[in-house]
Amino acid sequence: MKYFVTGVCGQLGHDVMNELASRGYEGVGSDIQPEYSGVADGTAVTTMPYISLDITDRAAVLKTIQDVNPDVVVHCAAWTAVDAAEDEENQPKVRAINVDGTRNIADVCKELGCKMIYISTDYVFNGQGEKPWEPDCKDYAPLCVYGQTKLEGELAVSETLEKYFIVRIAWVFGTNGKNFIKTMLNVGKTHDKVTVVSDQIGTPTYTYDLARLLVDMSETEKYGYYHATNEGGYISWYDFTVEIYKQAGYTTEVVPVTTAEYGISKAARPFNSRLDKSKLVEAGFKPLPTWQDALTRYLKLLNE
Repeated sequence: MKYFVTGVCGQLGHDVMNELASRGYEGVGSDIQPEYSGVADGTAVTTMPYISLDITDRAAVLKTIQDVNPDVVVHCAAWTAVDAAEDEENQPKVRAINVDGTRNIADVCKELGCKMIYISTDYVFNGQGEKPWEPDCKDYAPLCVYGQTKLEGELAVSETLEKYFIVRIAWVFGTNGKNFIKTMLNVGKTHDKVTVVSDQIGTPTYTYDLARLLVDMSETEKYGYYHATNEGGYISWYDFTVEIYKQAGYTTEVVPVTTAEYGISKAARPFNSRLDKSKLVEAGFKPLPTWQDALTRYLKLLNE
């Protein structure tokens, strides 16, 4: 099969390309940068074809993907700066990328009859309560611009296509880009004590593990909505930080605080980011390893 992957300069897109290469699939990567910018370590993204593409340019999207003529499009590109999305001057751009760009891709997938995988987020829900959100739950109520635009992106896909996978993830980390783990490691080097919120609950997602699952999905016709984060139980950002420092050998003290006490962020964050992943197993897909195991492998990779 032939794949077209958007957002390969980001964490997930990079790992999807490497997973495709490891299985011997043909992949074409794209992002808005003129040339590939990311981990230049001789991995698949730097050795497979790369096309600069602005997904908000409808004509360019149609022509580029038509020319590639893929069997599967894995759409990883998105505006993910949650707080910056709240700024009024950024909102037209956020919508153009997360909604219009996604619709452009869905339209060309329909024309070509190819499969589409759209990466979404726990932010499409209102983040209240303690019950894990089920993938087919339609009780949407995004709390912020980012969540609202990702929801509209979901609808652009589901209302346009039949052959789609909408995969919601949360708390993402990977080697190619910024993430919570890298931030906390840097902070822990220079501070004796850090404060981290303890009332937002969810599960991390390692892009290396997720990439394997996405390619597994693409090999099937088990279309629909899915939730995919690492196993290992639900935790808070505080719990995550404690484990990060424990595994990294840091002695930095971690102090739990509430979201209200922490303050700062412009965008409202969901308190309940628990995602029910049982549908994965029911569909015959192999779940992701535990987040604790993922963290161990990730830290080892960072230290190489």
